Amino acid sequence: MRPVSPTPELHANLYALGAIALWASLASLGVALRHVPPFLLTGLALVIGSVPAWPMLRHWRVPASTLALGVYGLFAYHFLLFIALRSAPPVEANLVNYLWPLLIVVLAPVFLPGLRLRVAHAIAAMAGFGGAAIAILGSSGSAGAGGWSWGYLPALGSAFIWASYSLLTRRVRPFSTAAVGLFGLVSGVLSLLCHALLEPAATLRSIDWVLIVAMGLGPLGAAFFLWDRALKLGDPRQIGILSYATPVASTVLLMIVSERPITGSIAVAALLIIGAAVLGTRTRDA
Repeated sequence: MRPVSPTPELHANLYALGAIALWASLASLGVALRHVPPFLLTGLALVIGSVPAWPMLRHWRVPASTLALGVYGLFAYHFLLFIALRSAPPVEANLVNYLWPLLIVVLAPVFLPGLRLRVAHAIAAMAGFGGAAIAILGSSGSAGAGGWSWGYLPALGSAFIWASYSLLTRRVRPFSTAAVGLFGLVSGVLSLLCHALLEPAATLRSIDWVLIVAMGLGPLGAAFFLWDRALKLGDPRQIGILSYATPVASTVLLMIVSERPITGSIAVAALLIIGAAVLGTRTRDA
């Protein structure tokens, strides 16, 4: 019996899961580096994350519009997210930011001709978002701070930016995944400029540099390359649904690092998200 060759969709889902696994470590690393000014942290990590692509400079030739899209995705997303986390209760702001997987699913037919939003996709997306909400709010130990904060607006903006960036990379002229290194380098330099203009100077310890390098090579580096490959090969609706694993994985890792027990809310969230991912990835267009 001949073995079945892996399909492009399977490769895409594996790339997406790799990116999700790396992004799951971002919160734990961020907590360990919370004393580092956010623009400085983002700028250094993005520049470091671009380094593996430096030997492939010949693949960095992209139209100015494509570079602008890359900077829009990597720089503008983090810019609005950091404003949101500073201006609104962080747990609730992060929850609003995690609308981006849902937006990828529901906006795919808008940005990408030929795709339709099926009922199963919509159900899976809402189930996944419900799981993400349970994971984040359950980990806070309360139902939330309550009340309105203007910081939710930039959080919603960051969600839209990442979703639209992810989808629009399928609309521009095809570019090498190595060009993501250029996006990260330019975005990192812009973040460092924001640090110089908006934040106080900071002194970094040796352990800070170790953690920043880990962040740069992982969630703010390799994850972007894996994400780009996933989007080039796969169905963005399925990838968006799989992305709901990020808040659960991130919360579980934080609990392990902080030696807190896994709660019932995390177990329920995991079941919802796994079910949504299975439903979404088994759904095909007619």
